[in-house]
Amino acid sequence: MKIIVVGAGAAGLIAAGKAAESGCEVVLLERNDRVGKKLLITGKGRCNITNSAETEDMIEMYPTNPKFLYSALYTFTNSDIVELVERNGTKTKVERGGRVFPVSDKASDVVKALRKYALKPNVTLIQTRVTGLIIKNGEIRGVHTGKGDMSADRVIICTGGCSYPGTGSTGDGYAFAEQAGHTVTELRPSLVPLETEERFVKDIMGLSLKNVKITAFNEKGRKQYEDFGEMLFTHFGISGPIVLSMSAHLKKGAGYNVEIDLKPALDEGRLKARIMRDFEKAGKKHLINSLDALLPKAIIPLIINMSGIEPHKSVCEITREERAALINVIKHFRLTIKGFRPIEEAIVTSGGIKVSEIDSSTMESKKVKGLYFAGEIIDIDGYTGGFNLQAAFSTGYLAGMNAAA
Repeated sequence: MKIIVVGAGAAGLIAAGKAAESGCEVVLLERNDRVGKKLLITGKGRCNITNSAETEDMIEMYPTNPKFLYSALYTFTNSDIVELVERNGTKTKVERGGRVFPVSDKASDVVKALRKYALKPNVTLIQTRVTGLIIKNGEIRGVHTGKGDMSADRVIICTGGCSYPGTGSTGDGYAFAEQAGHTVTELRPSLVPLETEERFVKDIMGLSLKNVKITAFNEKGRKQYEDFGEMLFTHFGISGPIVLSMSAHLKKGAGYNVEIDLKPALDEGRLKARIMRDFEKAGKKHLINSLDALLPKAIIPLIINMSGIEPHKSVCEITREERAALINVIKHFRLTIKGFRPIEEAIVTSGGIKVSEIDSSTMESKKVKGLYFAGEIIDIDGYTGGFNLQAAFSTGYLAGMNAAA
């Protein structure tokens, strides 16, 4: 049996390797000059391979169509991908939040391991761009490519989404799916930085905040999302782990208000007591010079300005009302979300091939016999922490296994 795998990313490499284990002839088609190009930039170049969470807990980490992933995640688990990567020469480690990385902190080592697994003697890697599917009488027969038509008994599409198009994820696979009669749901960025209406973020761009709480409210004032952790101010707005995860819950970019609690470990009473102690130590110092022990230096002028207090006022002259205003800003630092950054800057694409049109136990199309899908092209997406790569590995494995069956 001959199987064509389109796309040599996370899903495609696993699909090719698994299909080849069954003795099938596998042709792996990749438009880039090397495999795993997008993998090289994941996890800031370190590659967050997966997460160590229990499978049942992991399923809850996918805000879009989590039930679709049951078979895939239980068939090829996070332990399975760790074992596969280590068996092929790359040791791993577990960090905060269950994130699994290579010990070397080099994404290239993960790509080497996956390449070694995929490129067995019966796998041929060809650099070319696929331009369409060959379908006859409701069955897949092969693909059209820049190097001519190629025939196959099965075809697995692993072309990724629309994010980071420089890595080859330009949305080609969606056109193939539509050619086969599939529905592609609305595509939008997920795990993406957010732009704010407030321009003052430019004044604190580059400032990273740790151990803060962020809460998003919709237009009606209802809480949409809440998280605790690390974030970053940029020239356009906000980014960082908790912001990226929050973006997955904001169905439209604009119309949300965000509150940042800069001191979530202290309620307002304890924060007031802390500020009073700091003021007592400061003596006759100006307010601008008395908050260094409480807040990052870069954000202090902004906090004072938002509180409406004269920055060079002596702390011993601060009124009760001014102190209450200062506490309010620290506990409720408000921003207005203007929109998502472009999908090209998103870590993953939300939306894709409608899951009801794919057999979740095999990854085979319900529209065209012998056609399979895996990875980000499907309408599934997870939070940060290794969940999106695990979904790609698991669906790729299931597709490769069943295409070869």
